[in-house]
Amino acid sequence: MSRFRFLSWTAFLCAALLPAGCGSSSSPALNGKPPGPSPSTDVITYHYDNQRTGQNLNETTLSPANVNSTKFGKLGEFAVDGKVDAQPLYLSTVNTSSQGTKNALYVATEHDSVYAFDADSAGAGAPIWKVSLLGVGESPSDDHGCGQVTPEIGITSTPVIDRTRGAIYVVAVSKNGSGQYFQRIHALGLTTGQELFGGPKTVTASYPGTGAGSSGGNVVFVPGQYLERPGLLEISGTIVTTWGSHCDQGPYTAWVMTFSADTLAQASVLNLVPNGSEGGIWMSGTAPAADVSGNIFFILGNGTFDAILDADGFPTNHDCGNCFVKLSSTVPMSLTDYFTPSNTVSESNADLDFGSGGPLLLPDMTDASGKTRHLAVGAGKDANIYVLDRDNMGKFNASQNQIYQQISGQLAGGVFSKPSYFNGTVYFAAVGDALKAFPIASAKLATAPSLQSSHTFSYPGASPSISANGATNGIVWAVENSGASLHAFDATNLGNELYDSSTTGGRDSFSGNKFITPVVANGKVYVGTPNSVAVFGLLP
Repeated sequence: MSRFRFLSWTAFLCAALLPAGCGSSSSPALNGKPPGPSPSTDVITYHYDNQRTGQNLNETTLSPANVNSTKFGKLGEFAVDGKVDAQPLYLSTVNTSSQGTKNALYVATEHDSVYAFDADSAGAGAPIWKVSLLGVGESPSDDHGCGQVTPEIGITSTPVIDRTRGAIYVVAVSKNGSGQYFQRIHALGLTTGQELFGGPKTVTASYPGTGAGSSGGNVVFVPGQYLERPGLLEISGTIVTTWGSHCDQGPYTAWVMTFSADTLAQASVLNLVPNGSEGGIWMSGTAPAADVSGNIFFILGNGTFDAILDADGFPTNHDCGNCFVKLSSTVPMSLTDYFTPSNTVSESNADLDFGSGGPLLLPDMTDASGKTRHLAVGAGKDANIYVLDRDNMGKFNASQNQIYQQISGQLAGGVFSKPSYFNGTVYFAAVGDALKAFPIASAKLATAPSLQSSHTFSYPGASPSISANGATNGIVWAVENSGASLHAFDATNLGNELYDSSTTGGRDSFSGNKFITPVVANGKVYVGTPNSVAVFGLLP
């Protein structure tokens, strides 16, 4: 295994977030247009960066002093044609073809549409562009008789933007009049929405194995069986996709596929449960993470795990259901390390896997002995917090978990979200629980929260987003699905709730949606709903 380079947190964030780091004050041209300002203020991927920290450290407008019900509230809504289950993305100073230079908000819907809006218009006026990703005679997928994503399934995963290539990458599912399903990957021009790089490309795959859905010694990817729920990841010019099933409807296994960002050609295919069943990757709509060394991290749902291990500690039949995995991003992809709990089989059998939650990669930290640690954090339905050493994740031990740190009994419910990081602290919002802060000292999380909100979050909890101006003016934002409310808390004192949209007498109301995380950019907060994106900011 390669070791990680030591980087400052700023350098670490820039190296993974931006194609060329943060060394330039201007960004590459968009589709041949002149460059705009540094994309460090942009939101190009799920939760701001590939480490999935959930923090925007470039927010200079919103602060604990002005985020309150008197000065802050809903400004309007961008109306769209379907549910917004994917996190919206944001680019500053886009030189559009039709409306000139705009800050642009990109929104994907379950009706298989993608929009670019003037992010500063608060819902007024026509979109900059709108495109449908449906083929001729097609409709979005039906919901297969299950309400998990309903009434239709189109674009569920958060897209990813590559400003250098001038493209937003999107995976969409559709269905024709004969009942045939299609999964396709698209690259759309940022200024026009036009298909780029010869796209779209239809997603197909097979992999050696005798597991669920296999035929002739290969498991086969059947598009109608799978849901691209986790957000997309771009790393080293490659788009990474991870797949789960819709509503646990079998047969299905655990697919990971990568595609060239330049041609959309499939680069690599890996199945992590090739000789078993299930192990879908969904993580409540969060996204795989990646470090600066090119390693990919995510958590599988319940599924077959081979408790008999080979000499290197890997499952003998290559089935790693309910695993927190580390993959190489080289071609072909490979499983290089993993962790699964000692009770993994019983957890999977009881549907108590920790694949309901998503990963967080922490910045490099120095432990009490002076050693630099590279850590990952995850949690799921069993409500344990697992802190893993990314250089030695612990694999499987039937007697006890041999991992860097485990914290039990501090979350009131399961995690159907992901933790976020800011200023030496990890924030969780589990089901039926308060928003809780776990500070880090000597590369260890506190074994009990140091701060927590008085408000508790019903199912599915929340994936917090943090806005700050560097290390100051930190605000933790969270959306509650039940009752449809946006909350803001002082990051240094979670007991100080700055704002609650449900307390403004209906002025700031919006419709609730599942697994939504707020996006904070340039003084605005954007929240996906069943038919719009609600926009919050300083009131006029």
